[in-house]
Amino acid sequence: MTATNRRRVLLAKPRGYCAGVDRAVVTVEKALEQYGAPIYVRKQIVHNTHVVRTLEERGVIFVEETSEVPEGATVVFSAHGVSPQVHKEAAERGLKTIDAACPLVTKVHKEAQRFAAEDLDIILIGHTGHEEVEGTSGHAPEHIQVVDGPEEVADIKVRDPNRVAWLSQTTLSVDETNATVQALRERFPNLIDPPSDDICYATSNRQAAVKAIAPQCDLFVVVGSANSSNSVRLVEVARDAGARASYLVDNATFMKEEWLEGVSTVGVSSGASVPEILVRELLDRLAEFGFTDVEEVETEREKLTFALPKELRSRRAKGDGSLVGTPLPVSPA
Repeated sequence: MTATNRRRVLLAKPRGYCAGVDRAVVTVEKALEQYGAPIYVRKQIVHNTHVVRTLEERGVIFVEETSEVPEGATVVFSAHGVSPQVHKEAAERGLKTIDAACPLVTKVHKEAQRFAAEDLDIILIGHTGHEEVEGTSGHAPEHIQVVDGPEEVADIKVRDPNRVAWLSQTTLSVDETNATVQALRERFPNLIDPPSDDICYATSNRQAAVKAIAPQCDLFVVVGSANSSNSVRLVEVARDAGARASYLVDNATFMKEEWLEGVSTVGVSSGASVPEILVRELLDRLAEFGFTDVEEVETEREKLTFALPKELRSRRAKGDGSLVGTPLPVSPA
């Protein structure tokens, strides 16, 4: 095979599990070990079908609301965070709660509380109905209004245009969020920024890795579930960065052979809630069609880790003070 028609894969790194997702999944696993099945989880612990099914097989019961959890049982709150009202409802039912909210989401909750305490109008950039947005809004419901893109900025109504702050969902497109902030600043020149960027490091890093290789790709395949905001954003980022075509697949079986017609370079990445085993299965499927030349392109090295919730922390500590955990039968990136 000549250099002009060789089939190759450019594999983005970083990809897959972030520190917040790893913390959330291990939290549920450790809760199973400590309290025994069943363990209840409000909403999906992370937005990935494979992870949810794997946990269900181990005795986890996923519910939509705390009202579905038997009184006195243990319930884990998902990585996306919840509102104070959810905590209140759980307490009223005598539930033992373990909050697996990503610390970076919790940071946004605290920013919302601080802005509300200063009596500011808060513009939350995010997708209406997303669990993270609902959780953040619940921390300052009298002050927050949600905006999903720059086209909605014109409809915002505030009490004082000089006392407006903005926050964002952690899993948005960096470029789209910047466009929305620019539109907000044009309307509210004294717009107040959050103390630090709300879009999480993992979301930014994965998008940057995709941008780096997408211009060289005839096809870009992102592994992730359809309800995963950050996975969907990666598909859009790949397309906008120059990939001729980009698709989201829940796993390798969703990839269609016809996508590979006329393709010599395939880009591959995965969302922050995707176990590495699903990426490996996709690479195996691509190899079946001759795409055996895999080059991993690393744009950032991630080292961040988060401690488990306090209810489980002592079970995870080693003698040297470092953190350990038994991985699920799904390997994190």
